[in-house]
Amino acid sequence: MLSLIQLSGSPYDVGQSLGKFGAEAAHAHLVSSHAWQSVMAWKGTLQARAMSAMVREHFPSIWNELDGLAAGLELPLEEVVLWNCRGDVWAMAPDGCTTVQVPLACGPRITHNEDGDPAFAGHCAIAEIAIDQGSHFASFVYPASIPGHTFAVTETGLVMTVNNLRWRQVAVGVPRMVLTRAVLDQGSVPAALSLLRTIPRAGGFHLSLAQRGQPDLLSVEFSTMGVSSQPVQIPSLHANHAIHASMRDFPQIITKSSLCRQQSGDAMLDTAQDPLAILADQRNADFPVYRNALDDSDGENTMATADMHVGADAVRWQVYERPGEPARFQLIDARIR
Repeated sequence: MLSLIQLSGSPYDVGQSLGKFGAEAAHAHLVSSHAWQSVMAWKGTLQARAMSAMVREHFPSIWNELDGLAAGLELPLEEVVLWNCRGDVWAMAPDGCTTVQVPLACGPRITHNEDGDPAFAGHCAIAEIAIDQGSHFASFVYPASIPGHTFAVTETGLVMTVNNLRWRQVAVGVPRMVLTRAVLDQGSVPAALSLLRTIPRAGGFHLSLAQRGQPDLLSVEFSTMGVSSQPVQIPSLHANHAIHASMRDFPQIITKSSLCRQQSGDAMLDTAQDPLAILADQRNADFPVYRNALDDSDGENTMATADMHVGADAVRWQVYERPGEPARFQLIDARIR
């Protein structure tokens, strides 16, 4: 069952509490997994050391969160930092997701399937986080990972959902999970875009971005090669490969699951189906949109679905554990109702 945790204090305190929350799952599953071993192959490399140095230089408070996370997990800091660089060093890290983006006159609607390692089912949470003299946000969190690479809403009404992109070309820069964690410290969508464009990037993601009280809904793809931001003007779907004209021709891995989810979702949008129905679809038995098979082709399952309505005065959103069930959590902006 998806948990609710409320964390506050210094960046180190919040990281340590998050580490304690995920320690059991990390030791029982993560550190013995193929994914962990694949990422740890980069331990001690020049690229890993350079990324750590750039986090300390550009985002010292997030470095403190990582330090606290390692302490709470009772794992070496070097290994925890590297795990939070997994998509920058390994294109097939088990992080997926599918997002439906709907521009509406009353404000954008963003509906998102959070897909990850099936072994973490029952070990994830919605975390309401308040950093001393810093940001306040609510985010889906995985064991052993900092917030900000899933779906989140901040106290200032900034909404972000994140989809994995499997870039083949990366460079020394700030890890993508650190960049999206830093987005949650920004007060607006323009500030978030400025951060992504000005800070050196190692890997990249797709983001859906919106802001309470603003009509705009943005689709953003970024990588070490660049940042593409496009306004979403018609109902759209994004899976796990770059589709923007300026980004799609850079070297990337497009899995069969990602391609089929994109095609299935696009077809359902053409018939004006509800976003929640699209994200629950399993008509393609081999490559469904909603993924709950232990032998999933990408090694990912849907952990939760977030349905976010970005209004003039508030972001009202629900988090579901499984299709057809009542919402597990109801939130307004960064707070559980």
